[in-house]
Parts: sequence; structure tokens; C-alpha cells
Amino acid sequence: MTATTESAVDALLVVDGLQKYFPVRRGVLQRQVGAVQAVDGLNFSVIKGQTMSIVGESGCGKTTTGRLLTRLIEPTGGRIVLEGRDISHLSAAKMRPLRRDVQMIFQDPYSSLNPRHTVGTIVGAPFKLQHVETEHGTKRAVQDLLARVGLNPEHYNRYPHEFSGGQRQRIGIARALALRPRLIVADEPVSALDVSIQAQVINLLEDLQDEFGLTYVVIAHNLSVVRHMSDRVAVMYLGKIVELADSADIYARPMHPYTVALMSAVPVADPDRRLTRNRIRLQGDVPSPLNPPPACRFHTRCWKAQEICSTVEPPLVDLAPRHQVACHFPENVGTPPPQE
Repeated sequence: MTATTESAVDALLVVDGLQKYFPVRRGVLQRQVGAVQAVDGLNFSVIKGQTMSIVGESGCGKTTTGRLLTRLIEPTGGRIVLEGRDISHLSAAKMRPLRRDVQMIFQDPYSSLNPRHTVGTIVGAPFKLQHVETEHGTKRAVQDLLARVGLNPEHYNRYPHEFSGGQRQRIGIARALALRPRLIVADEPVSALDVSIQAQVINLLEDLQDEFGLTYVVIAHNLSVVRHMSDRVAVMYLGKIVELADSADIYARPMHPYTVALMSAVPVADPDRRLTRNRIRLQGDVPSPLNPPPACRFHTRCWKAQEICSTVEPPLVDLAPRHQVACHFPENVGTPPPQE
């Protein structure tokens, strides 16, 4: 099933067959000898006002997907449709007005803020770049944004080095929020922060979502964070989505063996459950995206793999309502859905 068939009427963002190949060139003439298949055929949609999370191991293509959605990089193939408009290959000039609707929160709050600029200049930059006039002036608008994200408006003239990591990430959130975007892509928004600060930033993002009706695409590897804030979860492996379902469903009954392995690695606070649960340890490393395995890309590490897994690629199909899996031998298929 393609992304266009799933709640297309209510979808703010529809991704259909999205691909990104990075060419590998060698020699004096820089001839292309191959391509890194970072993202290879993604299909999903994001409903207005909801949070869609993309999870997976490092190198699976999560961050590349986020940069494609914000058009920071050009897709090799496929379509990105924002509110009915195909933005896949728009020029920089035509994308400029749409930057008001799509913003990004970056992973590292230390490198994503210019150390030579004050907080007022950083947060006020979107108003200047988009030529947006505010009712009471840019300074007042920036101070209001700082207050909304939990910072002191009087710190308008301070520099990023005068703030902690959590405060810097709040500055990044304020900058992303300045033009009242419809879609925010958050690339590992709390992974660089201290554990004690992570919950505060997550709660802030949820409060802002309720207040402004924001739609999020969250890229993460922390499954506990994803469970707390997501409506839908897509699990990626080596450039492909292997499982896509509602958050409660995917945690209660993961069906793809890779998702089952990921869930078994989530820390459990209950000592009794920790001793009784089945911990799955995958063998080997993630194959190179320069030369991915044929058919099912997970078959080289899967304990359920059979001959068909290396010859026929499993399609991403519905195995339960709103639960899509790409596997020839899925798990938990007969398990009842979680109770609300």
C-alpha cells in the first residue's frame, strides 16, 4: 500500500517512493563507480497535528530522510507532497516561501547556533529572511518566543556560549517556531542533552504542538522517547521502512524481526520483567549501503531468514489495521491489538 492511500485527505505530508542515492566517484576524471543508497523507496504520510517518528540504527537513513523532507538536499527519485503541492524538485527560489511552513530542529544545539550572533539575532533571523513584519517589532516577537520556550526574555542580547545545552536547544526550538510553521522536522532533538533535561524538552515540544497545532516528524533512536511522544512509528533499516504502525500497536506487538530485536533492547525498570524477557542480540554489523544485500536487506542478520528472503523482496503490506510490515516471516501476527 502506498502512502497516498492512507488518510490522504487529512495528510499534511505525503511521501511516495522517496529515494536518495549519493554518487561515489573515483579516479582523475571522477567517474561514478557506484552509489550509496541512503534512502531507497519510502512511502508514508503524516496526518495534520500528529507526530510521526522514524527510528532505526545509525546509518539507516533517518537523518537523510529528514533533510529530504525539508528540502535541504535534493531527492534522487520519488515525491514529497506538502498540502497537495509537490515540492520534490522545486528550485531554491520557489522553496523560499515554503520555508515558512517547514522548519527543522537540529540534533546538536552546540553547532546549530552561530556563536558570533546574539540570541536575538538568531531567533529573529527568520523574520528578516522572509521579510515578515511583526505587530510590535522583531525584538518584541523574539522575546515572546523566548518566553514561550521557557527562557528569560531579558537574555535577548546574550550569546549561545552563555547558555546550557538544554537552553540552547530551546533557542533552536524558538527559531523553528518563529514563522508559525505547519511541519517541524526534529532530528534527534534530545539525544545530545543530559537525561534530566530530555523530559523537559519533550514536554515543551508536546505543549507547543497542542498550542499551535504543529505536525512533527521526529527522527530518533531512543525508543523510550519515541513511545512517549509519537502517534505513528516507522522503523527503518538500511534505507527502507520495514514496519509502520501506530505507536501503541508497534510497542505491544512488533511484527518485523528487526523491530522485535530493537524492542528487546529497551531498558526495563522492573527487575522481574528484566530477567524473564527474551533479549535478542543481532549478529554482525549493518551491511554497507553502497552494496546492500539483495531482496530483504535484513536477511543477513535475521534469525528467521530462509532462502526466499535472499531472492524475493518482501513488500510493505498491511498485516493488521494500520500496521504495515515488510517481512516474509513476521512475528506476533495473531496477537490481539493493545487495549486503549
